Amino acid sequence: KQIMVTLFRIFKYGWQSFWRNGWLSVSTIAVMILALVVFEGLIIFNVVSKGAIGAIEEKVDISVYFKSNVLEDTVLNLKRSLEGLDEVKFVEYVSKEQALATFKERHANEETITQTLNELDNNPLLASLNIKANNLHRYDSIASYLAKPDFQDMIEKVSYAQNQVVINRLNSLVDNFGRGGFALTAFLAFLAAIVTFNTIRLAIFSASEQIGIMRLVGASNTFIRGPYLVEGLMYGIISALISFLIFVPIIIFVSPHIASFVPEVDLLAYFKSNLASLLIYQFIFGIVLGVVSSVIATRRYLNV
Repeated sequence: KQIMVTLFRIFKYGWQSFWRNGWLSVSTIAVMILALVVFEGLIIFNVVSKGAIGAIEEKVDISVYFKSNVLEDTVLNLKRSLEGLDEVKFVEYVSKEQALATFKERHANEETITQTLNELDNNPLLASLNIKANNLHRYDSIASYLAKPDFQDMIEKVSYAQNQVVINRLNSLVDNFGRGGFALTAFLAFLAAIVTFNTIRLAIFSASEQIGIMRLVGASNTFIRGPYLVEGLMYGIISALISFLIFVPIIIFVSPHIASFVPEVDLLAYFKSNLASLLIYQFIFGIVLGVVSSVIATRRYLNV
């Protein structure tokens, strides 16, 4: 019972200190909200970037075209050889006949192309292998494997260089944005911690007389420190809740725009399905930020 009474008083004094500081509390929460919004934005950015990378990975492959005099068995032997590589996800063989049928179907409404193909005596298209890697970084190894001298007499061309330029640029862009977002989050978290730290320090100084009286009547160190930790806890909870509420309309607004660029990424659906976990992350980050700042301030400026 005594423990419950003590906890009640600690929370009561912390609540009173929170409202007594007024504008300092508001400024602290405002800075923490900025840090938490950027933190949430970094999570969403990672989701979008991974979705974009995944969509591109599904569309990117290496197409190997073979010379017209290469036998089908030779192509199939190379196919089996490629399938044995750890870097390769799967290999699809496209014969000359399949390539021609696909080409005709794709250009069925273009009369000029259709007439030209009908007038040809021989199939002008080449047999090919479409190679899909396990991830974007594996295509270099596959391209190097295909560049071996043993395969040069049978291979007409490998369509890889143009795709590789796009892949490298995209990976670089995502990495740079990720590092920039992390740095901005860390900076705002540091700034929020400094503001919270100074707010608690000022609260300690303004209540120095009251703290002296509490020492004289034999108040424990925990009882004296407790209200300031409660104050930091309140900063974290309130800023986490407000920042999350700010982010909801942002997600609703940007989701269709992102879907227009990356149809495979349904940001709103992700947000709804991960609502609880995202809110928990916000609360954890906000509470840790507020409480840790309060702990540091009380240890440094509260001589108990």
